[in-house]
Amino acid sequence: GVLTAVTGVAGSGKSSLIQGSLPLAYPDTVIIDQTLARGSRRSNTATYTGILDSVRKAFAKATGEDAALFSANSKGACPDCNGLGVIYTDLGMMAGVTTTCEECDGKRYQSSVLDYRFAGRDISEVLAMSVSDAKEFFGSGKAATPAAHAILERLADVGLGDLSLGQPLTTLSSGERQRLKLATHMDEKGGVYVLAEPTT
Repeated sequence: GVLTAVTGVAGSGKSSLIQGSLPLAYPDTVIIDQTLARGSRRSNTATYTGILDSVRKAFAKATGEDAALFSANSKGACPDCNGLGVIYTDLGMMAGVTTTCEECDGKRYQSSVLDYRFAGRDISEVLAMSVSDAKEFFGSGKAATPAAHAILERLADVGLGDLSLGQPLTTLSSGERQRLKLATHMDEKGGVYVLAEPTT
């Protein structure tokens, strides 16, 4: 329950001191560095945190279909936008243009996939949910999915309750990306967490 700050001028050896000595004394130390959560255009809150794996399995179990059908990167992807939900048009000398895919209306999936429901929702509706709404949805009743719920609780704990599950990482601020990264490390069994360059 104690927060300790180690400060000093650039290059004074703060990171070297902490990362070189703390894990020796506390082998269960979890070190979270300053690199931002990274991903491609396809990466979103659900894919980065692993929530989508649990959600796809839940849809597959409820419908009897292959879990790959509920992935916008696999069998269920809209053929026009390849599961991106948008069409990127490169204009050469000018900035590119992004338009919503007319085939899937930005939902990323083939229309046939959206006929399958889990606890009354299709996969695009689930990905459109905010973390707070999804936490409630997956927390109990027919939609109870403990693995997804545990991750959603951690996301809410770091103040990301307003993010949607399908929100692309490229649209997040650097602070949101750091909190997303922190939430993914919070399931590690450690008594000491080191946040390197937390202001990043």
